[in-house]
Amino acid sequence: MENDKNVSKMLEEFGKDITAQIKKGKNPSFETASRTRSNITYDEKEGFLKLGNATEERNFINVAQTKRFMQTIAIAGKCHKFINENLHTSIRGLFYQLKYSLGEDIDENIFNEQSESNPLIEDLEAALGIRREGLHLNANRKGVLVGNMKVVDTFEKEKLEINASKMGRSGWSIPSDVDNDIEFVDIKAKYVIVVEKDALWQRLNEDGFWRKENAILISPQGQASRGTRRMLRKLADEGLPVYVFNDCDAWGWYIYWTIKTGSMNLAYIGKDIATPEARFIGVTMSDLEKYDFLQNMTMKANDVDIKRAQEMMSYPWISRHKEWVEELKKVIKTRKKLEQDTLQGPRLTFVDDYIKDKIKSKEFLP
Repeated sequence: MENDKNVSKMLEEFGKDITAQIKKGKNPSFETASRTRSNITYDEKEGFLKLGNATEERNFINVAQTKRFMQTIAIAGKCHKFINENLHTSIRGLFYQLKYSLGEDIDENIFNEQSESNPLIEDLEAALGIRREGLHLNANRKGVLVGNMKVVDTFEKEKLEINASKMGRSGWSIPSDVDNDIEFVDIKAKYVIVVEKDALWQRLNEDGFWRKENAILISPQGQASRGTRRMLRKLADEGLPVYVFNDCDAWGWYIYWTIKTGSMNLAYIGKDIATPEARFIGVTMSDLEKYDFLQNMTMKANDVDIKRAQEMMSYPWISRHKEWVEELKKVIKTRKKLEQDTLQGPRLTFVDDYIKDKIKSKEFLP
């Protein structure tokens, strides 16, 4: 968790260093970690993607970098202001804060599109070693949770206790920042089950699956956000096993791997958002052999699905697992895929038994 005073001080030192360079007549510059594909490595011992030691220099007197340098300094200045005012905004809100003209005689805005500001926020994160949540920048909430645990949320100087087992059909909406002013207490669950789709999460919630099995039930509602991935990392740190239940296709599987090892785009914070302990319980191509009814439930994998599966086989952190190579080969060979929703075919509650059986028999992929 980043401390506001520390982050504010780091931003001030960042600004002072730039100012000192200017006063000395130097070309102002700063270093940030290189976030190129070639500088991303897989740490086999730790089990997550991280950046290598390569760095890049950003400087002002460089035609290719002048604008980006100025934009990054503007972002740092705004974030410093947000922290000192104890105010938060979204990355979209930051964009609008900086979407203004450079001056009456200059027909140029600092930012014209949010696609310009987003990567520079990441540059600043990598340069200072601070997550954007510590810069008082939030993203949209995405992900929902229910289970035997409590959350203490300090909001407007008041400590609010949220009982995640008393959230009804809606569950607790996972915020983008689960570190600052958030504390998890009274965790009594035995494990965490991550369900890719919200519709299946609702099905399991209605069945009271999490209560019967004493589990924490989470849906990232598709690709897991940073907040949800950070949540899973924190729950794993509490000693809870994490099981993932996704579609049987390259996309559902890729969602699993971003949870497990982190992603290339966010390798600079891989340690904070990856959960190498996670295990995949399904759906798998091997399930076609175990459950006869699934033979009539398959869908045709299109060219994009096949290309994605082939790409995944080229990633060393995936190809090192023979079980995953076999699954990907089956998708490519048969051109078939399965949605997790198909497990409702025999009866709506079949999915409950499927998950319980997989966990009990330890029938999961690494």
